[in-house]
Amino acid sequence: MFDASTLQALSWAAFGCGFTWLMTTAGSAVVFFTGKDPEKGKLTHHIFLGFAAGVMIAASVWSLLNPAIEQAEEMGQIGWIPAAGGFLLGVAFLMALDSLLPHLHAESDEPEGIQTSWKRTTLLVSAVTLHNIPEGMSVGLLFAMASQAQGVAGEAYLGMAFALALGIGLQNFPEGTAISLPLRREGMSRAKAFAMGSLSGIVEPVFGILVVLAAGWISPFMPWLLAFAAGAMIYVVVEELIPEAHLGEHSNVGTLGVIVGFVVMMVLDVALG
Repeated sequence: MFDASTLQALSWAAFGCGFTWLMTTAGSAVVFFTGKDPEKGKLTHHIFLGFAAGVMIAASVWSLLNPAIEQAEEMGQIGWIPAAGGFLLGVAFLMALDSLLPHLHAESDEPEGIQTSWKRTTLLVSAVTLHNIPEGMSVGLLFAMASQAQGVAGEAYLGMAFALALGIGLQNFPEGTAISLPLRREGMSRAKAFAMGSLSGIVEPVFGILVVLAAGWISPFMPWLLAFAAGAMIYVVVEELIPEAHLGEHSNVGTLGVIVGFVVMMVLDVALG
């Protein structure tokens, strides 16, 4: 049914994206250990959002845009064209989803997207789920590239794929927290807030595996798709994560979270990739 390289990529993607989902679940479990003081929860929320933003910025550059440029040049193309074009398409795609999918940011009272009768808690989960789509795609794309490449190139892409999965997993821990804590503040029970936070990350293995399954058809467009995923991730960072990380009186904490997240992901990518 599938050739050996596809089966290998599927197993890698299942493992990598499964890890990122597990980290979302672990982050969601923080809700069991927080007190009732909402201000403490908000401070933790801002720190974790900043860290997630820093990881996504670094991952977009080292794990997605750089490989997109390199692979385009190997295919005889002008490297910056698919990198810039795919990046802008990714931004446009997330902007369209952001405009259409009903969702609500944790510190906001006004939902975004089309009008709906969804509950406030459902809208909060929808916002984080939206973030996870490009993350799952990114991990799946790099594992697909690793299975298609040969020799040193294949090993390099595999290292980048595992580095990206590890980095996204690290930032998914705060993302899981960033959904379960606000849900708890909305009055949801700890157990239900944990379950909803965990389920918000299930789209990552789904989209990661779908990308691998489609790798045979999308291989000629891989540089565009890598840049597409980078653009989608940067849109999430600029539109949502950084503004929310700096709300309230803890802007310095949010800034430091971004810096630490960026450095951690940069080190992981260079060391493993």
